[in-house]
Amino acid sequence: MRIHSAHKTLALLLATLTLTFTACDSLKAFMSRDLEDEDFIIGQLYVDEMVSETPVIARPVETPVSASGKNPLGLSYSASDNVALYESINSWLGVPYKYGGTDRNGIDCSAFVGTIYKQVYGISLNRTANDMLRNVTLIGKSQLREGDLVFFKNSKGKVSHVGIYLKDELFAHSSTSNGVSVSRLDNSYWQKHFYKGGRVKK
Repeated sequence: MRIHSAHKTLALLLATLTLTFTACDSLKAFMSRDLEDEDFIIGQLYVDEMVSETPVIARPVETPVSASGKNPLGLSYSASDNVALYESINSWLGVPYKYGGTDRNGIDCSAFVGTIYKQVYGISLNRTANDMLRNVTLIGKSQLREGDLVFFKNSKGKVSHVGIYLKDELFAHSSTSNGVSVSRLDNSYWQKHFYKGGRVKK
């Protein structure tokens, strides 16, 4: 009777170990896959270190274009500024980040960029940051001009984040930590993960 009980216990132990190792193998397989899923990518974007920054602009600015010399984001005004671009971005500032979100209740990085591009330029872009690479001609940081896209890679080397370049090292984006905001490219985190600029093909 005791031998039978010992066999049952051993069988149960073996079954438990098998399930555990199977689960571990499945997890390892999942983590090692060459995923394009944006949710996984965004999670990996912050795996090395959290973005520690105070955005340059995080809330809508009530500064109309005027003799004050300020554009709709409260930045130094230039006659070459695309007022519609700045106004559109200003209207989204402060909207929280939400993976898969596409409206003012929450929006992710690629949906934000796509929405601005549709509103301002009448151009439809691909849905994810990685897919937007097909919409652009890649350029270096020194070539960036207003309206270009800026792409960032995660620790796995995948393009995981996208924003819209403005000027003077500033870009607008929707980040997991601050939602829709304006940040600096020379921030240590964004500088480290910067991949390429992209000029949208017209």
